[in-house]
Amino acid sequence: MAQLELVTPQDMLVACGGFLIRRDFVLTAAHCAGKSIMVTLGAHNIRKKEDTWQKLEVAQQFPHPKYNDSIVRRDIMLLKLKGKANLTLAVGTLPLPPQFNFIPPGRMCRVAGWGRTNVQEPGSNTLQEVKLRLMEPQACRHFTTLTTGDSGGPLLCAGVAQGIVSYGQSDAKPPAIFTRISHYWPWVNKNSIQGEKYDSDAKPTQESQ
Repeated sequence: MAQLELVTPQDMLVACGGFLIRRDFVLTAAHCAGKSIMVTLGAHNIRKKEDTWQKLEVAQQFPHPKYNDSIVRRDIMLLKLKGKANLTLAVGTLPLPPQFNFIPPGRMCRVAGWGRTNVQEPGSNTLQEVKLRLMEPQACRHFTTLTTGDSGGPLLCAGVAQGIVSYGQSDAKPPAIFTRISHYWPWVNKNSIQGEKYDSDAKPTQESQ
């Protein structure tokens, strides 16, 4: 899990979730974009510094070009980190599903994050996890209220990141809405390659040193 601390265009400090898919890339929700983003990896208690923490700045943000914040569609974003994370027992990458992969309704999956445990309480200091049962897509229409704290975190089904926390109801009752990652696999792959190009372009050549 990754905790994102972002500065909004209004200079507000907001928290989101995310997850490492490569040592230098984090996947999250597009509505978690900001003027600047700091990523914390390997945290359990986000308010108390732990030896497992790794903090990395975001070098470039790649929100989906067709993201629509008014109806919250294509809510997916890649973050290129300024450095590479060290893979440890507390910091690891999550596998992504193949393109067109479909998880049938009724399957039990998991979501983790530092979001609220009660609608009237602030976000949790410690990483929380909950089990969710997948519903029919038709049951998820007409819900457009953004959640807080857990946004951008992974929906894990059998250890694979199948979805990204997008939005839900303000009273935290079902359903919660997730971005289906398999649908965007070509976009994720393409922009990971573009991120590598950005990294190589940013490095000084031997002639310019």
